Amino acid sequence: MSKNLIIGLLVGFIAILVVSFVVFLAVPKINNLVSDEVKEMVKEQNIQDIQEDNIEKEDDSIISIFSPNVGSTISSPLEITGEARGYWFFEGDFPVSLEDSNGYVIATGFATAGGDWMTEEMVPFTSNLVYVTPMSNNGVLVLTKDNPSGLPENDDELRIPIIFDKSTITLKVYFPNSNVNNDCQDVLGIERKVPTTLGVAKAAIEELLKGLTAEEINTGYTTNLNEGVKLNGISISNGTAYADFDSNLEYQVGGSCRIMGIYAQIEETLKQFVTVDSVVISINGSTADILQP
Repeated sequence: MSKNLIIGLLVGFIAILVVSFVVFLAVPKINNLVSDEVKEMVKEQNIQDIQEDNIEKEDDSIISIFSPNVGSTISSPLEITGEARGYWFFEGDFPVSLEDSNGYVIATGFATAGGDWMTEEMVPFTSNLVYVTPMSNNGVLVLTKDNPSGLPENDDELRIPIIFDKSTITLKVYFPNSNVNNDCQDVLGIERKVPTTLGVAKAAIEELLKGLTAEEINTGYTTNLNEGVKLNGISISNGTAYADFDSNLEYQVGGSCRIMGIYAQIEETLKQFVTVDSVVISINGSTADILQP
């Protein structure tokens, strides 16, 4: 390699170093020449870009729930609010259900659109679920897209994990209502809140035996059960609830319609629990010749 070539390379390398150093010194000064107003404009533009990205993400949502939130502690009755695209509804509503931690469905209902659902825009909805507090601490609220086509590819749902309020539990007790019922065995459930207990079946029957409030009587509710009936004991085995009462259960009770009503009130109150499929009623331990017309 010639001497002149070597000298040329060295000169070129030194020139590059000099230029780089000059640029390094100049950049802070150039940055200082940028006014605060320009910097603020750039900052605001970045914020706007982020906001627009968020709006686009919100616009992409199909269903949103306002209440209850994920992980909320709930109690009965459960008020549900949110919004969903119009195509999540059919005929203005869509199914709603509540499951316990074992997947048992403890309540079902519908969410109703709060506006015109014949749109692809977000439509507000509300729903109200009444349920009996399960033994499990956790559960899932399920909002299901109404799918009249029945095609699996059109199925969709939103699942919201929740926590059940266990300070009290909500039970139902069953009574006939003269304004609604026409049959001897027709009964309707009325909610009762009781302190949390493992003996939910016992608690429910004891609430049933307490009878009706004045307000409930004024709305047409009646009872076939005598005052002062005592529960001797209750147990559940293999899906059957065994409820034993004192003799007041049948004291001066007559007529087949009233007898059927007594059975209906006790049986329906116990069958609200998923562990009970059938009920055996006894009086002081005996099932023979009891509650005769």
